[in-house]
Amino acid sequence: QVQLVESGGGSVQHGGSLRLSCLASGFGLEHYGIGWFRRAPGKDYEGVAFIHGGDGRTAYADAVRGRFTISRDKAKNTVYLQMDSLKAEDTAVYYCAADLYPVPFPNSESDEYDIWGQGTQVTVSS
Repeated sequence: QVQLVESGGGSVQHGGSLRLSCLASGFGLEHYGIGWFRRAPGKDYEGVAFIHGGDGRTAYADAVRGRFTISRDKAKNTVYLQMDSLKAEDTAVYYCAADLYPVPFPNSESDEYDIWGQGTQVTVSS
């Protein structure tokens, strides 16, 4: 079964850290572009971090650059999102998604991603 499963969400205070994990099963991440998206209540999907599963290139949205770090572990078929210096405005449901054709890279268009996880809630209190 082809799927992505996120974990690691939770509640933290302003300035805290969380690490999200995205485990892929049924396919190899090295063939895909992986994006972390978030969706806050009443808002659309926002792409925050991207990694090319093959060559490891990364890209970040301006809102998180310098605070979030995306990485991958090929052996574990897992992508991570390390989130530091969290702010209240980072509160959202976070999703990882796989793009089968990651050209151009990065692709911030959520509707072009082929596989999505179920999401994990991140809540930052001020």
